[in-house]
Amino acid sequence: MDGNLYERQYRDHLSGYRLWDQLSHATDWILYEKNTGSYVGIDEVALSRGELYTILINKEAKGKKGSIIAIIKGTDVKTVCNVLLKMSRRRRFQVREISLDMAPNMELIAKTCFPTAKRVIDRFHVQQLAFDAVQQMRIKARWQALDRQAVDMAVAKAKGERYIAPTFENGDSLKQLLARSRYLLFKKESLWTQTQKQRAEILFREYPDIKKAYCLAMQLGLIYHQAKTKDVALTRLARWYDQVDKSGFLSFGTIARTIQTHYLNIINFFDRRSTNAASESFNAKTKAIPQLFTLIHFLPFSQGCPKKKNP
Repeated sequence: MDGNLYERQYRDHLSGYRLWDQLSHATDWILYEKNTGSYVGIDEVALSRGELYTILINKEAKGKKGSIIAIIKGTDVKTVCNVLLKMSRRRRFQVREISLDMAPNMELIAKTCFPTAKRVIDRFHVQQLAFDAVQQMRIKARWQALDRQAVDMAVAKAKGERYIAPTFENGDSLKQLLARSRYLLFKKESLWTQTQKQRAEILFREYPDIKKAYCLAMQLGLIYHQAKTKDVALTRLARWYDQVDKSGFLSFGTIARTIQTHYLNIINFFDRRSTNAASESFNAKTKAIPQLFTLIHFLPFSQGCPKKKNP
């Protein structure tokens, strides 16, 4: 059977799509109020051609049947709230905890639609800020290395000499060292391969500030791993702020101020150690749906069915 024909038959006859009670507004929003639970997650996802959607899921469903509470086109606070406020007051006040990122629109949506729910900022978004700051320093150093290499090449050319980039003991040039160090700066030292250990040793020797920044990022992650209560977490965050101030790194100062702004929602993590991983995982599944339909067009449905030729 042809893939296009199978898709049309399923949509028009087998699925009941034409009789769906949300068909009239499904392109803009869908709402399954009955799927609401005590613990929910809200996030944004890019589905079709980069178009952003806001997705609210029931985390207790663990990505299975009954996970979707709402999918709404756009991330505008007014647009999303207009849909979520269609839910009954009983359902909205049933939510005890909602996990989200640090985007101000998501916090306002959660506060407006679920006023009694405890808001928990996802730990991975907090840690990502620190990792981004480290990468920013690496990228800045790499651009400087590229500029320096371009000048050296121009000088060598003017002298009529062949330019050969100096290399370190592992065979990397300075430009290559900074480019190839990207992934190791996201990982704990205990997870480095032998090659990465050697590269990190050279990188930190040449750029001590990147080493300090890497250590600050790792220390922030340790707070999440080791602190068991809010009080312990607050104490350790205060010490981390002091280290950031002493470092003088502008990017980390920005992170510290951001954490201070959202600290009440950040430390709520230590009550149940809740994350927004369920929302991120569900978003990945929704992104895979268009790829699945693409495969349907090009793969046979049973042995012996003619394959559709690639256009």
